[in-house]
Amino acid sequence: MKLIYQKLTAGSDEGFTFKHIRTEGFSCPWHFHPEFELILTLDFAGFRMIGDNITPLRSGDLVLLGANLPHIWQCDVRASRPARPADMLLIQFEEDFLGRDGLQLPAMAPVRRLLRRAGVGLRFGGRTREHAAALMREMDAVRGLRRIVLFLRVLETLALSAEGRPIASHGFAARQNPFNEERMNHVFQFIEQRLDQLLRIGDVARVANLSVGAFSRFFHRHTARTFPAFVNQLRIGRACLRLAGTNQSVTEIALECGFANLSNFNRQFLRLKRTTPGDFRKQLQKAD
Repeated sequence: MKLIYQKLTAGSDEGFTFKHIRTEGFSCPWHFHPEFELILTLDFAGFRMIGDNITPLRSGDLVLLGANLPHIWQCDVRASRPARPADMLLIQFEEDFLGRDGLQLPAMAPVRRLLRRAGVGLRFGGRTREHAAALMREMDAVRGLRRIVLFLRVLETLALSAEGRPIASHGFAARQNPFNEERMNHVFQFIEQRLDQLLRIGDVARVANLSVGAFSRFFHRHTARTFPAFVNQLRIGRACLRLAGTNQSVTEIALECGFANLSNFNRQFLRLKRTTPGDFRKQLQKAD
């Protein structure tokens, strides 16, 4: 998939696009578009990157993306055996989906504030997520006026909630040059396919057709982190999925996620998750 800048087409009858995606091996490039996007993950083995934030995906993840916010959803084929198909509900809409002056009504002030806050992405949890997810599931079964009414209820739920948390850092500003974003997408795919192997920055720099120094600057400009920090974060994210979904030992998971030794894995895991791999697994088991 090579499309980088996407101009999405709103539903002609409803003013926005609603999609239920069910597919195996789902992935999308590092891309952006002028439409807002609300995404509910029903099932997805992999990670998402929004701005400079990387997060392993779990069922129930609900995020609202602002206009032109770079993002990528990447399926991790090694994280689940056998691989599970991706299952997501998406709503894509423009700011003026209610017409030129629709959002300018005084009653829509909370929604205007919501869309401004979504510039760095918002993640919703708690009762807000449960309520919005139920409404989105209902939207999947209806069309026309009923779907429009439900979408307005979703926006109302999010706009009046105190449970929305920013995703990307407020200082994040990607350079949305299509050539650079396409180059970045090639880099992401190369890293993802070799995450369990030794990754040398020189090899990745060659994929981007840059010198090591130029690549380091390019990578940091687009992700707000160094190449080693990015790779470690992806590897720890994959390890979290394994800890949650398999009975493999911590040592096996560390080696299969690309760490050369257990001590480095434990050190990086503690730094990023503020807990040990064993305690992380115990916390998940208690939650179940």
